[in-house]
Amino acid sequence: MHDVYNGMAATELRGVVWQKSRHSNSQGSCVEFARLPGGDVAMRNSRHPDGPALVYTPAEIEALLLGVKDGEFDHLAAGA
Repeated sequence: MHDVYNGMAATELRGVVWQKSRHSNSQGSCVEFARLPGGDVAMRNSRHPDGPALVYTPAEIEALLLGVKDGEFDHLAAGA
């Protein structure tokens, strides 16, 4: 596998399992996440699965999830 860096092609992340939220809409407008062998987490746009993937550390994902749970990003949602 190539060195992982942000903006890499998602197709280079072979053997990972991509997961999207069960709340994803029927148009496929969602992001997908995959845990990488070293523990980092990749994110890609589900409408462009062969496009770029961004890679985050476990600490970055934890901070994101805690912020989402606390409602810090609610103002970004459609209709907010």
